[in-house]
Amino acid sequence: MISTVVTRLEEGFIALLLAAMTTLTFANVIARYVFNSGITWALEMTQFLFAWLILFGMSYGVKIGSHIGVDALVKLFPATLQRIIGLIIVAAGLLYCFWITKGGWELVAFNHMLEMEAEDSPLMLWVVYLIMPVGGALLAFRLAQVAWRIITGKQTGFTLADEAREAIDQLGGQADVNDDAKGGSSRSAS
Repeated sequence: MISTVVTRLEEGFIALLLAAMTTLTFANVIARYVFNSGITWALEMTQFLFAWLILFGMSYGVKIGSHIGVDALVKLFPATLQRIIGLIIVAAGLLYCFWITKGGWELVAFNHMLEMEAEDSPLMLWVVYLIMPVGGALLAFRLAQVAWRIITGKQTGFTLADEAREAIDQLGGQADVNDDAKGGSSRSAS
């Protein structure tokens, strides 16, 4: 129940960020080319929203296994070695999370102390940069979950998106549909 609610909140927030970026960019294009005007803060705000989308989306990508990587060599190893390699990858990811969280927190504190505003929009920069420590902490949480699943044997290694497998499966599904269509037309002819 709680997992479902959290997943829906994550997906909703990502959709909101993407919709806000798209709407703002569309409105700025219309303002520029139809009304010969423009929204002065639109580009800056779109960049901020994109940064939030990326840094928030990293952890969601780990959660659903959608990050792309090259694991063809790793898949050749036995399961025990795959688990060890997976834990090494997770440890490297956690080190990255530490750096981005620590550096992000220092950036937030520095901009909060100086009370700096964004260049074109009336936002405090510390609010904009808050996604760095939050995104880093969320990613660390997701990587810790992956490490736990590897340690407990529920997962062999770091799960990555397998586009080649998905394409083959998709082609296999299309071949089944084509075979069904051919069989159905030949049956109806006889």
